[in-house]
Amino acid sequence: MVSKKRLSKLEDKESLTEDTSKASKQPLSKKTKKSHVHDEVEENDSVFINLLKSSGVILKTGESQNQLTVDQIVFQKKLFQTLRKHPSYPKILEDFVSGLESYIEDQDSFRNCLLSCERLQDEEASMGASYSKSLIKLLLGIDILQPAIIKVLFEKLPEFIFENVNGDGLNVPRLIISQLKWLDRIVDGKDLTTKIMQLISVAPLSLQHDFITSLPEILGDSQHADVGKELSDLFMENTSLTVPILDVLTSLQLDPKLVSQVRQLVMGKLLSVSLDDLPVIIKFILHSVTATDAVEVISELREKLDLQHFILPSLFQASQSKLKNKGRQSSSGNQETSSQDCVTLFFDVIKSAVKYEKIISEAWIKAIENTSSESEHKTFDLVILFIIYSTNTQTKKYVERVLRNKVRSGCFEEQLLQSTFCIHFLVLKDICPSILSLAQSLLHSLDESIILFGSLLYKHAFKFFDTYCQQEVVGALVTHICSGNEAEVDTALDALLDLVVLNLSAMRLHAVFVKGILDYLDNMSPRQIRKLFYILSMLAFSKQHEASSHIQDDLHLVIRKQLSSTIVRYKLIGIIGAVTMAGMIAADRSRSSSLTQGRTDMSNEQYTQVTSLLQLVHSCSKQSPQASALYYDEFATLIQTGNLAPKALEWAGQTIFNDFQDAFVVDLCAFPEGDYPFPVKALYGLEEYSSLDGIAINLLPLLHSQDFAEDGGRTTSQESDQKLVSPLCLAPYFRLLRLCVERQHNGSLEEIDGLLDCPIFLTDLEPGERLASMSVKESSFMCSLIFLTLNWFREVVNAFCQQTSPEMKGKVLTRLKHIVELQRILEKYLAVTPYYVPPLADFDLETLGVTPATTAISAKIRKQGKIGGRKRKADGSKTSSSDTLTKEDSSECVPTPSDRSQLEKEFIGNEEKTSVLLQNYHVFFRELDIEVFSILHCGLVTKFIFDTEMHTEATEVVQLQPPELLFLLEDLSQKLENILTPPVARRIPFLKSKGHRNIGFSHLHQRSAQQIVHSVVQLLTPMCNHLENIHNYFQCLAAENQGVVDGPGMKVQEYHIMSSCYQRLLQIFYALFAWNGFFQPQNLHLLYSALEVLTNRLKQREPDQALEELLSQSFNYLQNFSHSIPSFQCALYLIRLLMVILEKSTATKNKEKIASLAKRFLCRVWPRAEKEKSSISTDQLHTLLSIYLEHTDSVLKAIEEIAGVGVPELINSPKDGSSSTFPTLTRHTFVIFFRVMMAELEKTVKSLQAGTAADSHQIHEEKLLYWNMAVRDFSILINLIKVFDSRPVLHVCLKYGRLFVEAFLKQCMPLLDFSFRKHREDVLSLLETFQLNTRLLHHLCGHSKIHQDMKLTKHVPLLKKTLELLVCRVKAMLIFNNCREAFWLGNLKNRDLQGEEILSQTSQESTAEESEENMPSQASKSKTEDGEDEVSDGEKEQDSDESEDDSD
Repeated sequence: MVSKKRLSKLEDKESLTEDTSKASKQPLSKKTKKSHVHDEVEENDSVFINLLKSSGVILKTGESQNQLTVDQIVFQKKLFQTLRKHPSYPKILEDFVSGLESYIEDQDSFRNCLLSCERLQDEEASMGASYSKSLIKLLLGIDILQPAIIKVLFEKLPEFIFENVNGDGLNVPRLIISQLKWLDRIVDGKDLTTKIMQLISVAPLSLQHDFITSLPEILGDSQHADVGKELSDLFMENTSLTVPILDVLTSLQLDPKLVSQVRQLVMGKLLSVSLDDLPVIIKFILHSVTATDAVEVISELREKLDLQHFILPSLFQASQSKLKNKGRQSSSGNQETSSQDCVTLFFDVIKSAVKYEKIISEAWIKAIENTSSESEHKTFDLVILFIIYSTNTQTKKYVERVLRNKVRSGCFEEQLLQSTFCIHFLVLKDICPSILSLAQSLLHSLDESIILFGSLLYKHAFKFFDTYCQQEVVGALVTHICSGNEAEVDTALDALLDLVVLNLSAMRLHAVFVKGILDYLDNMSPRQIRKLFYILSMLAFSKQHEASSHIQDDLHLVIRKQLSSTIVRYKLIGIIGAVTMAGMIAADRSRSSSLTQGRTDMSNEQYTQVTSLLQLVHSCSKQSPQASALYYDEFATLIQTGNLAPKALEWAGQTIFNDFQDAFVVDLCAFPEGDYPFPVKALYGLEEYSSLDGIAINLLPLLHSQDFAEDGGRTTSQESDQKLVSPLCLAPYFRLLRLCVERQHNGSLEEIDGLLDCPIFLTDLEPGERLASMSVKESSFMCSLIFLTLNWFREVVNAFCQQTSPEMKGKVLTRLKHIVELQRILEKYLAVTPYYVPPLADFDLETLGVTPATTAISAKIRKQGKIGGRKRKADGSKTSSSDTLTKEDSSECVPTPSDRSQLEKEFIGNEEKTSVLLQNYHVFFRELDIEVFSILHCGLVTKFIFDTEMHTEATEVVQLQPPELLFLLEDLSQKLENILTPPVARRIPFLKSKGHRNIGFSHLHQRSAQQIVHSVVQLLTPMCNHLENIHNYFQCLAAENQGVVDGPGMKVQEYHIMSSCYQRLLQIFYALFAWNGFFQPQNLHLLYSALEVLTNRLKQREPDQALEELLSQSFNYLQNFSHSIPSFQCALYLIRLLMVILEKSTATKNKEKIASLAKRFLCRVWPRAEKEKSSISTDQLHTLLSIYLEHTDSVLKAIEEIAGVGVPELINSPKDGSSSTFPTLTRHTFVIFFRVMMAELEKTVKSLQAGTAADSHQIHEEKLLYWNMAVRDFSILINLIKVFDSRPVLHVCLKYGRLFVEAFLKQCMPLLDFSFRKHREDVLSLLETFQLNTRLLHHLCGHSKIHQDMKLTKHVPLLKKTLELLVCRVKAMLIFNNCREAFWLGNLKNRDLQGEEILSQTSQESTAEESEENMPSQASKSKTEDGEDEVSDGEKEQDSDESEDDSD
């Protein structure tokens, strides 16, 4: 029956096939006839049409869509069941497909089958989905039909490949391929893949792109590998398909090896691809990165990717055009727009990658970090760092760290940053907030170069970004300025000033933000306030006055309000602002006067503004001497900068000249008469005047008639016969007069040269015997008189120091001599007037807001008012933060009694204390200008003395003497230390008083550090002359006295001064060459110039020498001075100077010379005072010894020499003796030596890498030998505590002993693990030696607890823990080497340093006795003892801990 059934089915199928074939032949003619009839239902008796109709699809003719009467899934299910259950199955499938083929021969019908079906309204309403698939797609969803339908489509597709798009805009090949996308199931994926790849190989280029990009949507995961191989082969053959192939490969799951191969091919083609293709290529490369090869791939990518090569010149020109014509529409073409879009798309790809792939962002940062050469860095690196910083919050700290390191090393410089903004400003504009956030973070740094880079970020952001970003930049800078942090405020103000200079019109739009800073002036220094008013004045008065009239009005209101304030601080701020604004008005007039013919009216208007403003300041400040003096100083600074118009300068000069003459100058014949406390005499005149001729400075009468410390007014009435002015204003007023005359007469001071040699009305200043009988009031009066005289002489020297005539030079040198004499006299008066408050010399705001330094000031002195009282605190603050190079150098800059030699003590005697006091008063002296040091050039000056008829009566030779030289060098040294010290060292903690460090250096800080360095470099030649002369002096001195510096014929005073000059010269050289600004490219020529001066002292000048050669020759030149060093302080500065020179060189050959020189200084006998333990500062000795051990070839040998040779010599010497080998090693300095040796020993062993099993046998032996030496040194040092058991020594031993044991655990024990079997005896010997040391450390712990010394006991717990770890680690090493039986456990008694048993443990004697076990071999016995003691340490610790707990 079954066979019959099958037979009947076959017969039925055959008959059905015949009918179908007959029927299929008929519709061709019918189809042709019906093709002209539109929107009609296809009527046919074919199997294909009938089956579709019965399943729910009505085929339409013409332009109408095929209709779907049922749901899509229902249709597919019905058709599948109909076909599957059809009697002629599977023959019916062939008939169905044949019917389809016949039907789609007509193009309209084929098009309808490819387009989506139309769903009937009722059906559509009932179903949720509105999208309908095409008939072909529905049929492809039926598994039994899919292979045949795919075959039909691929046979049909070639007909349309080379045809143009139809009239209705349809692309048939794309429609056919789209039918294959997103199928639920592919029956034969391999066959489909083969067909598609064959089609791609023959299709035209445009269709190839479409077919390739459709592959991921067509194929299943199982076909990805095959397609990947095919596409990679195609990629090698056809470069035009690079983009679609790479785009597809990123979407396929491929073998990593294949992806790597394709990536290598892509990398090779990077430079030859177009900008349009770049985003896809970069996307593929980044998508193919794995965690293992990320850094390597990214590094190769950044090397080969030159983004500037891809950006078209038109884009670059367009960016420049947009900068110049910001706000106007750019006239760029389509190509330019396309290029910009590609660049934007390129960076979007990178943003997406670094945001969502952590390995890519970290690898990119790592790749940039690993690039060490400055020339290898590109603008692309900076852009990437900015992008990562903006997109990935987790790596912000990492980006900041890399950026700081690159800036610090000079890899990221201003030119690179500017190019980055210039080329990529469109990309950076989108991340403007992140860039500003980064700049803010960099400005908080402590490094000057990083702060500068942060300010450049602000400036470039303002320059290249739009108005909104500019507003954000100004707002951020204002925030920095109001922060109160000195370095931050300075940098932000400089950046704001640069923005005003570069783009004034844009900054005017944001002037309201800048004006807001006026509310925060209380926290700003005078220099910062001056700069702020300069910025505001530029915004108000530079060009386009009408547009900025509101700023002018606001400035006038603020300044008038401050000038009329009764609070001194605000009045002084008003003076600074008014003078700054007056200078800007005059400067603007002087620039515009030569450009316009109608300048007269404007000039007169501005002239009136300037004169009225300055007169207002004069009238508001005349009641306060301090305010008047500040006005004179500010006005003088304004004239010095050359910013005052000639007309205004002429008015000021005449007024100042007359006022000064009326106030301070009197005729010599008009001798003052009155009731003065001391007889008045005309002193310090440089010319012989008759009683009827000449002038004098009326100082003592003014000081007596008006107490300068009281805030009293002076009579300014024109009817007054004599103007009563404060003598406080003498020096500032003269400075103003001098600069005004100098500016008017092109540097000539002939009009006022009489003030250089005129006498002063004083009294006999030498105290003599009357000093002890003087009252406090009288001595205070004399002190004030001397201070004012000194400040007058200082300003006179400032004025005439640059005059070229020998006569003037001789007089200036004489005035210098007077200054030195007066300082010596002043010291005597200050010694008996301890609470005296001098008159002010610096009138900036930094002298305000402080309180007296001591409460012991008498009511009379307190009555002197705010000026004197507040200044006293300034003096105290200045003392506390003395101008020194480092903390340990404080005794060098301000010598203390312990630093003086016996020779100095004999000379100075009881005045020892006062010299220190005078150093603390230096802020009360007028500041010397940097030009004064041109006096150092002076050799012998011939001074002519004329008679009354101007004939030469005599000649006198004047030379710069050692006391005057020392005076100049001390002042120059203080200046360099103040201005060349990095801003980090000048940072003031929050809520602390600011600016005291800069009191007395206001004129200095009006110049940049570069200008000061340039001036000092010009002085190097005369300073080298002085240095060589002093060197020769000490060489001759040593030769005359057979090397003994304190010989019988010694001139003590001369020796002391020459030694001090030597020290100051070395300090100046050190401060100069230690300046970190030399590393900046724009200052490199200054370094070359300075080194050439030193080099030329040795040999004749050779042009164009390399930097290394200059450094080497300079090192040799300075090293020659080591033979004549008179003091330990000089020796330390010479060593530091040589180290600074060495640091700038890449050569290491001179490192050993530093060590040799340091050792020679350590082994030298230095002069010391009779009653002092040592003439050497402990900090200085610590520094020099550290330098020696850091630079020596073998630290271990050096330590062994000191501890093994020097210390035993010290032990055997008398009580006040020293080591014969190291004379600097005394009982007083032993703790310094001990501390440095322990620290350097621990640092050395810690830097040694731990041994590994992979190391060679020779390396194991070398490291084992090294550790034997280290442990031997440690043993020597530890055992010294039995002799030197002072508290500081024990503290050092506890601290560094633990650190050494920790280093032994980490660095040495791994080495012993692998060396034990081959070097058994050496390892046992090492551990036995170390065992004794750990036992002594344990005794030290017990000693500390017994004496209950908190400083010592705080180290005990950590030390005990480390010793316990050592016990466990030794046991682990034995187990590792199969020698566990050698480990023996026992208890050890607690003992003190003398070896006495600690009684609190006696109750445990029965269990605490040491014992040994007999081992079969000597080796195991030795190891047993070691194990016992090591474990015993741990047991001891437990016992001692328990006893301590019990006692508590």
